[in-house]
Amino acid sequence: MEFFVTLIQVLDSTIRLATPLLLACLAGLYSERAGIFDIGLEGKMLMAAFFSAAVAAVTGSVWLGLLAGIGSSLILSALHGVASITFRGNQLISGVAINFLSSGLTVLIAQSWFKQGGRTPSLFGGGRFEPIEFPFAEALSGVPIIGPIYSELLSGHSILVYVAFLMVPLTWWILFRTRFGLRLRAVGENPAAVDTAGVSVVGLRFAAVAICGVLCGIAGAYLATALQAGFVKEMTAGRGFIALAALIFAKWRPWHAMWACLLFGLLQAIALRFQNIDLGGVVIPVQVMDALPYILTVVILAGFVGKAIPPRAGGEPYVKER
Repeated sequence: MEFFVTLIQVLDSTIRLATPLLLACLAGLYSERAGIFDIGLEGKMLMAAFFSAAVAAVTGSVWLGLLAGIGSSLILSALHGVASITFRGNQLISGVAINFLSSGLTVLIAQSWFKQGGRTPSLFGGGRFEPIEFPFAEALSGVPIIGPIYSELLSGHSILVYVAFLMVPLTWWILFRTRFGLRLRAVGENPAAVDTAGVSVVGLRFAAVAICGVLCGIAGAYLATALQAGFVKEMTAGRGFIALAALIFAKWRPWHAMWACLLFGLLQAIALRFQNIDLGGVVIPVQVMDALPYILTVVILAGFVGKAIPPRAGGEPYVKER
């Protein structure tokens, strides 16, 4: 029974830790399916995390914080879109620039605004997303097996966790069951054919980049106002890059992306829960456990998951033929 309780707690942490990864991964999915590679997921999440926490701290409203986070992420998305779609610049360099810009600006503005060493004041009350309790969660908590699963694993998360997991079937439906999704995927594979059909390649790519911005904004806001209680320097801690690795691991498919993000979340949850593991006299230090998600990222990107073929027109600016 003790093992079952521990398992539920680890899985509960897995869901919480996988949520920002999943949102960022789906953000990258829209962008890359449309042919725009986005290394700047990390920077957008970081900027959104700062502005959501800062506005929530100043106004006391987490919803205004969420809007500020999405808005700041959309501005960076627009910047990336203008650089890579309008001016046909190198998409990877544009994404890296966004990461550097966010890394420096967040600390600079935070120090100027709050004078707390590059962090925001701690959030409480209306400045944070509160957990949502499902009906009868407390009453059912004593029921063996089903009770803990319902009351602890499924219930008690913030609204953004449920939004993230609902985005998976919604993304699948949009990409594979709607005209917009068909055109979006076509733009990533053969933009010339889409252009010939009289559909705006630039418009579709900007739409994909905007969706990416919204999802990164929600991911950043979740980090600062739900998972933690405020913004601290570099709080995304490489999650944007792990989300990119999960996207490649999932071969640009929504359901596979969810399982990939849950796998990364599980590794992070295990690292937090089990520190200095003793394996028959050999103690695995906590640093090794903390490094596990990043080690897995390197293993995946080294090509141990079979060949992942990106959208054919990915990373290439579209030049209309005269």
